Formats: sequence, structure tokens, C-alpha cells
Amino acid sequence: MNALVILAVVAAGLGAIQNPPPAPEPPVTEYAMFGAGCFWGVEATFRQIPGVVATGAGYSGGMTRAPTYEQVCSGRTGHAEVVRVAYNPAVVTYDQLLQVFWQNHDPTTINRQGPDVGEQYRSVIFYYSRDQKSAAEASRAEVQKLYPRPIVTQILPAGPFWLAEDYHQQYLEKRGLASCHLP
Repeated sequence: MNALVILAVVAAGLGAIQNPPPAPEPPVTEYAMFGAGCFWGVEATFRQIPGVVATGAGYSGGMTRAPTYEQVCSGRTGHAEVVRVAYNPAVVTYDQLLQVFWQNHDPTTINRQGPDVGEQYRSVIFYYSRDQKSAAEASRAEVQKLYPRPIVTQILPAGPFWLAEDYHQQYLEKRGLASCHLP
């Protein structure tokens, strides 16, 4: 074989290597953040929803930088136990996430969910955009029609999110539990 034929064969082979099939597009990810009592059950609930890409139990809405669980439980940091939800809006909408939020806690109790009492257990929606704020406010107005008592859920701009300690992440799943709701 002469050198030109070898170069042509090599070039043809390289063309196939240089043009691999395109990689699939990664899903678009958006974020939502909810506080609805103890974050263990809230996280487990949101993790079951198709389109939820990831969840993280953590703290938000307070003034202490990088708080610990013990600090948040002291009631002196101003943080709420929250779950940050990463989701694919092509599979699950923000409005659907709001429905899950409202259906899985009592939004009429101030700083309390079941046996958990304290500011860290408050009902709160932290929004990341004007669209999320508008959707949260509209859904709160609709849900209010279902309750005789006023809804006390706060709707606030998302601020820093501090991931809780590792042992809090997927806490119920690690223990083989589906929820922490009381009978």
C-alpha cells in the first residue's frame, strides 16, 4: 500500500472516531424549597415523585452561617428545617410539587407539625423566581378555601441553603421506613 492509501484509510477511520453519536441531553433541573415540619418525612415524600432528580435535607431562613442541627433545634438561629428539591420541569411541574407540599402537612399550625414544636418546624415555601412566588401565592389562596382556620405558611425568597449533616440525608430510607407520620 502506498502512503496516500494508508492516509486515506486512517483518515476515514478517524472520521468515525471524531464523530461519535451525540450524548443525550441532560434533564433541565430547577429547584424548589419547602419547610413542612421535620425534614425526614418531607424529604421521603418528595423523593417518591417522578421527575424529582434529587433532594437535600437542610436549613434555611435563619441568620447563622452553616448551622448545625443542635443550633437549629435551640431555636436561636431562625432557620427552618427544609428540603431542597431538584426537579425536571418536563416531568413534574412546580404546581404539582406545591400540591404535594400542601397535602402532606397542616399549614394552619404555627411552628408545629404533629409532636414537633418550634420555629424550625414552621410551614414555609422559599421561592427561587417570581413565577414560583406567584404560583405559591395562588396555591395558598386556593388551599385556604379548604380550611376553616387561616393558613400560616410563609412564602419567602430563597436564601442560603445549608445542607444538614449526612445522617439526616434520606434518614427514613436508611432505616427502611416510608414515612414518619403518626397513626
